[in-house]
Amino acid sequence: MLGMVGLPARADAEAFVSPWIGANFATDLGDGRNAFGLTAGGMGAGVIGGEIDFGYSPSFFGTDNIFGSNNVLTVMGNLIIGVPIGGTRGVGLRPYGTGGIGLIRSSVDGLLTLDSFSDSSFGLNLGGGVMGFLGNHVGVRGDLRYFRTFNVGNLTPNAFNLDLGGFTFWRASVGVVFR
Repeated sequence: MLGMVGLPARADAEAFVSPWIGANFATDLGDGRNAFGLTAGGMGAGVIGGEIDFGYSPSFFGTDNIFGSNNVLTVMGNLIIGVPIGGTRGVGLRPYGTGGIGLIRSSVDGLLTLDSFSDSSFGLNLGGGVMGFLGNHVGVRGDLRYFRTFNVGNLTPNAFNLDLGGFTFWRASVGVVFR
């Protein structure tokens, strides 16, 4: 019994990984554009945790034959707060809110008569969703997030007249979640 005093206490951190697919909306050009990515994180003590969200949206600004090759990439580090309903094991729900900061990178390669441009800006994302678990390890995650860059004004003039300062969009996604 005395030997057990020095052992660490059981950690109740709940790690998760969630590949997802989604769509961007509420932008002038990116409405309905597909997105996909991966979110990974953990919930310490069951309620508060952190996550890293990677998202990629090919052809965000329009089709390749209009804009050339174009995309938006997001990499965000977030705080996540979610109360487990039904516990952290087995069947249950976890509604959550999330928010954080990171990189929002926009790129347009342009066509023959248009200049190429790209912008990498710090940005924020705020959102929420729910994770529903069907057992101990597998569930479904639905998510809605708002993204916005921090920079104000257009940093790089471009032929598309896109103002990447204050660049904003929403993303709705759904995915499988593994814990």
